[in-house]
Amino acid sequence: MHNSPTAIDLTAAKKHATIEELIATSWAKIAPFWPLKNLIAVNPLTGFEDLAFEEALKQGNAYFQIDNIPTPMQDINRKSIQWLQVFFDKGQATISIPGGHNGFLPSILKLLPFDYLTNNQDKKINTTQHAWLLTLPACPQAIVSECLTHLGLATADYEEFLTLQLTTLSGWAGHIQYLVNWADTQDQDQPYPVTHAEYLAFRLILTCLMWPQAKLLLSWHAQALVKTNVDSVIKKIEHLEQNYHHNLLAQLASSIQTLPAVEAKHKQVDAQLVFCIDVRSEPFRRALEAQGSYETLGFAGFFGLPISISNSTTQETYHSCPVLLKPSHQAQQTSDAEYFERQQIFKKLFQSLKYNFTTTFALVETLGPANGLWMALRSLFPNASHKLKSQVTQLINPATEAKISIDSIPFLDQCNFALGALKLMGLTTHFAPLVAFCGHGSTTQNNAYASALDCGACGGRHGSPNARILAQILNTPEVRKQLLTEGIDIPTATIFIGAEHNTTTDEVKLFDNHCDDNLNSLLNQEELTTESNYKLHHQALNQLKLDLTNACTQNTTWRCQQLGVTSPNPAKEAVHRSRDWAQVRPEWGLAQNGSFIVGPRDLSAPINLEGRAFLHSYNWQQDTDASALTTILTAPMVVAQWINSQYLFSTLDNRAYGGGNKITKNITGKIGIMQGNASDLMNGLPLQSVYATDHQEYHQPIRLMTIVYAPKARLDTIIEAQAVLKKLFSNGWVKLVCIDPQLNQRFILQRNLSWELI
Repeated sequence: MHNSPTAIDLTAAKKHATIEELIATSWAKIAPFWPLKNLIAVNPLTGFEDLAFEEALKQGNAYFQIDNIPTPMQDINRKSIQWLQVFFDKGQATISIPGGHNGFLPSILKLLPFDYLTNNQDKKINTTQHAWLLTLPACPQAIVSECLTHLGLATADYEEFLTLQLTTLSGWAGHIQYLVNWADTQDQDQPYPVTHAEYLAFRLILTCLMWPQAKLLLSWHAQALVKTNVDSVIKKIEHLEQNYHHNLLAQLASSIQTLPAVEAKHKQVDAQLVFCIDVRSEPFRRALEAQGSYETLGFAGFFGLPISISNSTTQETYHSCPVLLKPSHQAQQTSDAEYFERQQIFKKLFQSLKYNFTTTFALVETLGPANGLWMALRSLFPNASHKLKSQVTQLINPATEAKISIDSIPFLDQCNFALGALKLMGLTTHFAPLVAFCGHGSTTQNNAYASALDCGACGGRHGSPNARILAQILNTPEVRKQLLTEGIDIPTATIFIGAEHNTTTDEVKLFDNHCDDNLNSLLNQEELTTESNYKLHHQALNQLKLDLTNACTQNTTWRCQQLGVTSPNPAKEAVHRSRDWAQVRPEWGLAQNGSFIVGPRDLSAPINLEGRAFLHSYNWQQDTDASALTTILTAPMVVAQWINSQYLFSTLDNRAYGGGNKITKNITGKIGIMQGNASDLMNGLPLQSVYATDHQEYHQPIRLMTIVYAPKARLDTIIEAQAVLKKLFSNGWVKLVCIDPQLNQRFILQRNLSWELI
């Protein structure tokens, strides 16, 4: 349909190269937005992190917090949304876009001449416009250049105008950013190809057709920038930070004085449990420690395993590691194949009947009464309906735990993963007889944001597969022998198990011995076959299960108070909320997060941190080359900053940076959320995740404060070598406090990267 020039002179080639640079610069301001199936927290102003925090707020206000977009641009946005919904749909629509396999721009250009530019029937593309479409070159960069010229823009205004084409529909632009730079084709997140240049070309073509005077957008934005005033917002943030930081540092001051003596005196414990650094783990760890002789540690919830999980039964593959990493290996998971096949047959039959033009009404007539009864049961008696569903499922398919194989991970890599994880969490000596790695996940009903409550370190999924894999690796006798050569002596009597903490109900599931062949191998060794040793481990396991139940009761009591819920049985209430499909606030997630503490547990153990702190275990004396601390600050802390920023901005302006009200949302294309039937994609947390009521904030919008228990000189060396840390600290996105164990003093890092004694 489109013919590119047979020859391009050097001037044109140079011009197109400049266009490519302008396109890249404009996209640099857009934060990626993950789809619903694996929502990952992102700073919505990540494209402005090179600016001081205060200036970034101002720029964000002018670009994203806009209420008066010119009417013609609103029309262009509506038309854009119609096409974007159709092209990027992932199974929600009955009919997919014709020719989608040819790519985003080619498929739309082929169909666009048959479209109406507005809802009025008389606004169909006319002959002149159709002829202009046919003259467009095939190269999207060339189309961008052609459209900018067509609109009469000055060359100096190109970059700003391209940026505005993105920021005036920032949610969809964020999704394109994800597809281009972050999506993995194995995850089938990108069924049809798209590029940055294609998307901008599409937006500009619509602009040329619908608003020839679109250069007025520049003066509109200039006025918005002049009117921007974020002084009151900055004052609010600083006031909240001052109160929180002052109180936290004051509480830490007393524990710092006793820490050296506590560290010198090692205490043997019955079990060690490693939890994700997630702020929801902190109060549960405190509740468990109160039950008996337990030591808890904090580590990123993927447990140092850069892997993807592939289910050979469902054919699903996903990355179970932070988005900052690319998986190096694939672990195999298997489920019940026969049951899955029956499910798929029924699902396909139901979908075909539901969406077929001739069978829809018959389906309603047939299943309507039963569905109505089931809806009433789920609405009025969520616990009873859940129990009934579980019993029917168990009858059809007796529950079997999905198995995970580590055979695809080479032995040497298994050893390296084990060594790296143990060193990073500081667990290299004094192993307890029982060590549990606790991944986490949530269980909610009718919740489009469910994956936002799961483990961000595992790509918005449950963390139990990683926990089970690391336990399997460390239960392998050959791996232990290799670790011994690195100075890590794991007693034969020590066993590792995987577990999962349900953050909605606070139940902890321990994966029993039959899930781990290596564990069985260990238990069969001579040292453990004696009656006393065998009983010892099973007694410890049974006692742990009992204490986990007690910790669950204690923590759900506190969590119900935070949710404003009064119940005589908090644990039962938490389960009820997880099963209630009308529940808009099953848990608070990571709301109220405000600090990231790197150091031994004894530093924070005496303090009630109120579920507001990310806790990462760290032993500065074992980290002689500072590699562990470098990893912690450049990976888990950066992710924590993304989470902190998402909660901060979703609270400051839930319409611009958040997800809006859960009650009025609509899911589009199984990708994301819209408010109403044609809004932009909402790219943050819903109102109910950060507000106690429609008008009362629950989350306090403050920046992350990182507290590190390590020598100040070590931090200086790390910051100097890491550009990402320089950016975050010098621009005020993260505040850094050093508790120097050698000097026995506390310091806070200034914007000029110098230290001030506190």
